[in-house]
Amino acid sequence: MLLKSEWKAQGFIDEPAPEGIDLAAEIRRLCEEKHAVILAHYYTEGPVQEVADFIGDSLALARQAAKTDARIIVMCGVHFMAETCKLLSPEKLVLCPDLNAGCSLADSCNADDLRRFKEEHPGYKVVSYVNTTAAVKALTDIVVTSGNAKKVIDTFPQDEKIIFGPDYNLGSYINSITGREMLLWNGGCHVHERFSVEAIVKLMEEHPDALVLAHPECKGPVLKIADVVGSTAVLLKYATDNPENEYIVATEAGILHEMQRQCPDTKFYPVPPEVSEGTIGCHCNECQYMKMNTLLKIYNCLRYEWPSVDVDSSIAADAVKPIERMLEIS
Repeated sequence: MLLKSEWKAQGFIDEPAPEGIDLAAEIRRLCEEKHAVILAHYYTEGPVQEVADFIGDSLALARQAAKTDARIIVMCGVHFMAETCKLLSPEKLVLCPDLNAGCSLADSCNADDLRRFKEEHPGYKVVSYVNTTAAVKALTDIVVTSGNAKKVIDTFPQDEKIIFGPDYNLGSYINSITGREMLLWNGGCHVHERFSVEAIVKLMEEHPDALVLAHPECKGPVLKIADVVGSTAVLLKYATDNPENEYIVATEAGILHEMQRQCPDTKFYPVPPEVSEGTIGCHCNECQYMKMNTLLKIYNCLRYEWPSVDVDSSIAADAVKPIERMLEIS
């Protein structure tokens, strides 16, 4: 067994479960005993989604974090999501099963770079995707998710000067459907960036009756050939409202678990990523960070009530404001 100091060094508790234990059942027992709630993103593994109290996209998870009366929130997603939970519920203990569960999109924009960029563009409002650190949110006027970005942007005057970041593809898509010319940060999601038109066209040829569902973090050419563009929640709702169709799905493959659960007789075809030089070990359409959440880690973090996520008070006061503004609109 590792010492607690070693747990902290690696960011999660690497302790085997007692022999013969039913992890899912024990997790639910601990939740009841400790008055804890488990929130899980659609991109986590199926067993994690099944043990959660609530599954959803970033917007839905933020809403749940803001209104829960639980003492402990276990955020099964990535680190910025746990930060968001802590910002919205500062009095609660927020646990992250593995502190190494980062986000390539959040990493593409750090606070120092954004601060300099703002100074170079005075008079601009800053709209940040929720996939950002608390420090970046503290420099932001309002936060958006892929599910509400257009709605939030529509609240600004048409001639408002806006910096939108860090997801270039989402910002470009919002520009195209609103007629705006927002200044876009050049960031992206490593999973959605790898989807290609060629791979989708090949699937369309193999399944000519299937509709294409695509997340707006995909590149522009991918979105142009999609039948439906939207957040994971929007894509899920479309599929569940129209289960008679077949679907080609261009987003992180974890969503297929809930799609198939709600539509057991529907055929879903995940889009394989474009494989290019230098992507050895990344030949899948899954986010390795989301997959760091496991039943064993959830069990251990509930058992020891660690690792927890905190946000520096000097950042939190400003970082929570743009999230609250978003929730007021949404």
